[in-house]
Amino acid sequence: MGGDCSRLLLAQWKVVISVGCIVFLFIAGQQTVLGAGYQIPNQSTRAVGIAGATIAFGEGPDVSYYNPANMSFLDDVGMLETSMTLLNLPSVEYTDNRSPLLNGSSETEMFYLPIAHFTSTDYHNFRFGFSLIYPYGLAKRWEQPYPAATAGEFSLDVIEFNPTFSYKIAETFSLGGGVRFIYADGEVSNGASGLSRDQDGDDTQVGYNLAATFRPVKNWRLAATYRSEVNLNLEGDATLLASVDGMQAFAYTGSGDLDVTLPAVFSLATSYTIRMFTLEVAWNRTFWSAVENFDFQYDQSFLGTPFDGFDRPLAKNWDDSDALRFGLTWQILDSLEATLGFAIDETPVGEQNLGFELPDSDSYMYSAGIRYDFTERFGLGISYMYHHTTTRSVSNDAVAGIPGIDGKFKEGGAHALNIGAVWRF
Repeated sequence: MGGDCSRLLLAQWKVVISVGCIVFLFIAGQQTVLGAGYQIPNQSTRAVGIAGATIAFGEGPDVSYYNPANMSFLDDVGMLETSMTLLNLPSVEYTDNRSPLLNGSSETEMFYLPIAHFTSTDYHNFRFGFSLIYPYGLAKRWEQPYPAATAGEFSLDVIEFNPTFSYKIAETFSLGGGVRFIYADGEVSNGASGLSRDQDGDDTQVGYNLAATFRPVKNWRLAATYRSEVNLNLEGDATLLASVDGMQAFAYTGSGDLDVTLPAVFSLATSYTIRMFTLEVAWNRTFWSAVENFDFQYDQSFLGTPFDGFDRPLAKNWDDSDALRFGLTWQILDSLEATLGFAIDETPVGEQNLGFELPDSDSYMYSAGIRYDFTERFGLGISYMYHHTTTRSVSNDAVAGIPGIDGKFKEGGAHALNIGAVWRF
């Protein structure tokens, strides 16, 4: 019996590795357009269609990412999900209170995010899985002189490969966890009044995640998950230029780095199933207070030089923030499932330290999805989410010699469309 399980598990991993190589090659070609918004919570067809309320209840391979402890309660088959999220970020409009010459609008962005999740069959109460996802990202481009002075282009791309496991302690309780292998790269381009900076860098780090699910009765679940903080040091190259009357006066070409924190996330959730309906309520606390500043560093000090503004840390001092998610799953038929979701997401960015690189505000998410199983082994799903950001008025102090923001941000938000397929074997 043990030999049969080992051979089955090996066969499942061979299939997964083949698909994973294809997805990785696609990602390598799409690396500059991985994600937007510092945190990207919805990483599967189901998650997009249920506003991320996927911590307590799940019957697909994406539980490997959202709550690996839930792998213990899946059907005893191997499952693989591959999907593509099309993420559209409309322009953010900025209206200045002092002069229309300081107004601006960010560039509209479109991203393509290939995602993969896998879960194995049971092996002596153990299950194994992995997820290939994009948990964080940041992308903003401004062409107008005032916003471009601090954020002409500001991007952070994060890819995570997360192998996971679960162990069923009893029919009512399971534990899970995993290792987070994270690669990130960033790019900054900004300048004003004869000054310019172009800088890029990348880093690879390791973190972990933990999970637990308690199922006191078959139709009720309580769950908790934790994803660790990861500290990145994006080391790379920097080019700083200073010009006077169109003539280059000072220049620096050398190393540059930026410390970026990916904050820890703690989640609690519960779900309850009544006949064909399952309701989930999930709470996420993201520990954004770990983000104190964006500190650009070089192999020499530029304080007191024309590049002084590039060498001073940009204070952030963000706050921990909460998100509350509600999800409804409707099992219409054995082969047909629909989802609805709503979420309230609190911004961690205070008024005093808000910048054009991330003009964030409180937001609301509305989503819906549907999945149809054509056979016992194959199904397709499609889901949509609208991310509405609230209008925000901001008044703060000057930064590195650039006048502080005194105006209103509106529009923006996001549209996400995910199309995915699930194989069972």
